[in-house]
Amino acid sequence: MSRPHKKRLADPVSASIESLSHEGRGIARINGKTVFIDGALPGEEVRFLYTRRRGQFDEGRAVEVLEPSSSRVEPRCRYYGMCGGCSLMHLDSEEQILHKQSVLLEQLAHLGKVEPERILPPLSASRWGYRRKARLGAKYVAGKEKVLVGFREKFSSFIADIDSCEVLHPNLGEAIGQLKELIHELSVYRQIPQLEVAISDSVAAVVIRHLAPLTGNDKRILADFEAQRPVRFYLQPGGLDSVHGLSGDDGQNLYYRLDGHDITVEFSPIDFTQVNFELNALLVDRVIELLEPGAADKVLDLFCGLGNFTLPIARYAQHATGLESSEDLVLRAQRNARNNNLTNVDFNACNLMEPDAGPLVSGYAYNKVLLDPPRTGAREIIEQLDLERVDRLVYVSCNPATLARDAGILVKQGGLGLKAAGVMDMFPHTSHVESIALFE
Repeated sequence: MSRPHKKRLADPVSASIESLSHEGRGIARINGKTVFIDGALPGEEVRFLYTRRRGQFDEGRAVEVLEPSSSRVEPRCRYYGMCGGCSLMHLDSEEQILHKQSVLLEQLAHLGKVEPERILPPLSASRWGYRRKARLGAKYVAGKEKVLVGFREKFSSFIADIDSCEVLHPNLGEAIGQLKELIHELSVYRQIPQLEVAISDSVAAVVIRHLAPLTGNDKRILADFEAQRPVRFYLQPGGLDSVHGLSGDDGQNLYYRLDGHDITVEFSPIDFTQVNFELNALLVDRVIELLEPGAADKVLDLFCGLGNFTLPIARYAQHATGLESSEDLVLRAQRNARNNNLTNVDFNACNLMEPDAGPLVSGYAYNKVLLDPPRTGAREIIEQLDLERVDRLVYVSCNPATLARDAGILVKQGGLGLKAAGVMDMFPHTSHVESIALFE
């Protein structure tokens, strides 16, 4: 007797979408099993294809929306759905930020077992052409006889075949097709796997990772392109320490302005800077609003980077100290302080993830603290801080899960109160959640 055939993965299935997952996929229940469906929104009836079967849950992608949500919008980008750079462009922008807020509050309650006394209004800025930092893949595809430049395809390691990008700053977002043609002109077009993009207030920097030496003619081709557009090329023949300007020097200075605080921040094309400069300016304002640095305050900025927060804080505090593990970033932060004529701020190198960082940190005078850690959070240094000295602590996070975990430590072990928390739309049209919290 033959066994009955299981329903093939290729057969479309109907589903009612109940909610939205943290990463922006619709959640449905099929025969008692959870299915995460890409491209579906809460309240919708969709037909979808299974893309993967797992033990605890399944995955799929919507192929037809039978009853659309009132929050569904037409994606502005013609590559949306194929390109993996964005995941929420089919959801109304205001609903996107509300979803991110719900993710933050759920994580605080579930992981940290804490609840903010006040929810801060979400911060939003321009939602198109906002992205100033990006890592783009590059690859020559023999079958298409052309070079591809872009983000990876959704759920794939292949590079998306695009000629423009709606979220990249227009200086490069509108010129991807030209970049593809430019790279194809080079003799090493088969040995260029990646472009690192860093767009300043003055020019767009493009770091070309190349696995074979450029010829003199290659460099002339790049120089001609520079002469016609607000683009400056940097070359990377090896590791990050090999990056240099096309002409052999450091290239043109890159910078951004924080006009509200009369601060100019210079950076190199491989430094960490916030992706969204317009939103970053609003974030700096909010940090200062929550931290309330005054003439009697000594502020400690942990994971300070180039001084994005430290420098404007120093405009108002008695003194500001920035600690950062990267010595290169510390040197540039020190130079930024000099360039902005700030004498009440200092920057020092310190690995804040080490178990012996506590004694080093305790040697600095502070009564207010700012934390802006990487995705892994700040648990290591939080557990070593003398929180008895802290009047206010502001935590900027790029990962709501680690913020929630650390918030639980600050409240339950450190004796601080979670006074306020909120989100900002640093990455519109993606599921990435950037958040901020105030502890007293």
